[in-house]
Amino acid sequence: MDWPALWLSLQLGGLTVLLLMPAALFAGRALAYRHFRGKSLVEALLAVPLVLPPTVVGYYLLVGLGGKSLIGQCFERLSGHALAFHFSGLVVASIIVNIPFAVQPIQRGFEAISREVRDAAECCGMSFWRTLLTVELPLAWPGVLTGMVLTFAHTLGEFGVVLMVGGSIPGQTKTVAISIYDRVQAFDFDAAGRMSLLLLLFSVAVLASAAGLARRFGRRYGLPEL
Repeated sequence: MDWPALWLSLQLGGLTVLLLMPAALFAGRALAYRHFRGKSLVEALLAVPLVLPPTVVGYYLLVGLGGKSLIGQCFERLSGHALAFHFSGLVVASIIVNIPFAVQPIQRGFEAISREVRDAAECCGMSFWRTLLTVELPLAWPGVLTGMVLTFAHTLGEFGVVLMVGGSIPGQTKTVAISIYDRVQAFDFDAAGRMSLLLLLFSVAVLASAAGLARRFGRRYGLPEL
């Protein structure tokens, strides 16, 4: 078992969820409640990572974050190291590629809240933040939880984008998915099988726990399952 690679994957997944979810929360809420010209185009752009091959997404991210790009050059001047082929570059790439996995479930969660509930909160004089924290978030929680779980699980299994942007540097960019690929390339099928089984069991356990929590919240607040 390649424990450093597994630990790196868990760190990457946790940081991606932590950094992406606040922005995804407000983006999902805005898409659920607001109607504006070009909304369909915005939703389509946010969903692009779902349909493009991971290597294509990884290529554009590598070009956009590489040493010849403006972002890459500014980051290197500030930090002293390149953004591509570094853990920080993996975090940025992971956030971008996981946008649809976070935003879409949250959007559906807010869309499930009836207009009457939000109107009642406004009539009671509740502020935006109080309405969001005490009314909307408890009702949209199944969608928020689903977005968190999908983002984390997808990050653990991401291969193409990680390989393109980070390569396979042990201790820095070599995730468990890359480690499994390397073991297969070396014909070490026993080690690859053990890591794959562990990843499978972990993913099933996380998804099952999230589904159970979502059903519990749905029954508590009388919401339909997402």
